[in-house]
Amino acid sequence: MAKSNQIFAYTETRIKTASQGQLIIMLYNEAVKQLDHGLELLERNAGGKKNPGRIEQISKSILKTQEIVTELMASLDFDQGGDIAKNLFSLYTWFNQELLAANINHDPQRISSVRNMLNDLRSAWSEIITKNSMEGIGHPAVGLNITG
Repeated sequence: MAKSNQIFAYTETRIKTASQGQLIIMLYNEAVKQLDHGLELLERNAGGKKNPGRIEQISKSILKTQEIVTELMASLDFDQGGDIAKNLFSLYTWFNQELLAANINHDPQRISSVRNMLNDLRSAWSEIITKNSMEGIGHPAVGLNITG
């Protein structure tokens, strides 16, 4: 029990001290992790008799990812983000639609498609954050704009 409290405290501190860009990457990391978990469970369920417990776990992984995508949608700033924010919003909407259909039909291809795109977006954000932090060396901090 003490170990789980330590992990919770560490995670809470990490989130509270993260920059906006780091928080976005954490959201992408968790979304990819959840979809990987769902795909693994779906693969295990594919051979033979379906385990009802796995079906519920698959659904939970997909629903958690949809919640994360919805949080990413809510973080968009359309005033400053312009077309990028609008395009991301459309993409996130599509992700949620695909995940809904994948959850209903237990479709690993749809899950994989969304997972790969989320992973690509995570990589892009990582590059942006790394580039901004390198450019910021010796310069005053300006913060990270998460408008898309």
